[in-house]
Amino acid sequence: MKKLKNLAYSSMCLSALLLATACNGNTSEKKAEVGQDSTIQDSEEQGFVSMLDQNSLNGWEGDSTIWSMKEGVLSGEIKPGAELKNNTFLIWKGGEPGDFVLRAKFKISDKGNSGINYRSERFTELPYALKGYQADIDGKKNYTGQNYEERKRTTLAYRGERTEIREIEDGLVAEAKGNAWTNRRVLDTIDNLETLKNAIKSEDWNDMEIVAEGNKLSHFVNGKLMSEVIDNDSKNKNDKGLIGVQVHVGPPMKIEYKDMQIKILK
Repeated sequence: MKKLKNLAYSSMCLSALLLATACNGNTSEKKAEVGQDSTIQDSEEQGFVSMLDQNSLNGWEGDSTIWSMKEGVLSGEIKPGAELKNNTFLIWKGGEPGDFVLRAKFKISDKGNSGINYRSERFTELPYALKGYQADIDGKKNYTGQNYEERKRTTLAYRGERTEIREIEDGLVAEAKGNAWTNRRVLDTIDNLETLKNAIKSEDWNDMEIVAEGNKLSHFVNGKLMSEVIDNDSKNKNDKGLIGVQVHVGPPMKIEYKDMQIKILK
């Protein structure tokens, strides 16, 4: 009888061990899958701070005829007959971070054009205008995820590219030409362009993550790395600056953001 009891106990232990091993294996596989494309982790990870108020534009500065906040959703809208003459931004008043991780969900109308600016400075010739790095967003999914530098060097990395922005050496001409910076060098392609485009949802909520660490700037959408820039241009790069969300000139449109949070790395 005692031997039977020991045998039963041993069998139970072995079953528990096999179950735990299987669970751990599945968890490791999931972590590996996520790690291939994104640094996105549990939304409850410590160190992140919410950037949006629930029902007001507290903490932000911009044109309240365009921007509104209701039930946790930030909306920027151009209505018919009220088209813009210049791009306009809602600017975060929480500081000028350098190294950080920013996460947000966005939804944009079919004809919309927007983006999240960071490490930016004010373009003082116009109200609520910024110049600097931008994680691009558009309703047609032509540019979403690329790195476009507003009012400065223009395109630094198209979607699907890992690029280096080289130092401007003596005798070297660097300029914005064909809507891209001539002193950019493509180091690598990230993924198939069609695969990246198909990872973006039309007129639905998408996850955006911006990771700025030193001279490396990475943009993720729905867990996929869309573009990455290594900025070695000491004359033009910014190591810190303002954050803002954009409504671009063009036809009537709507951009929405929610669950925006930031973790300052240094």
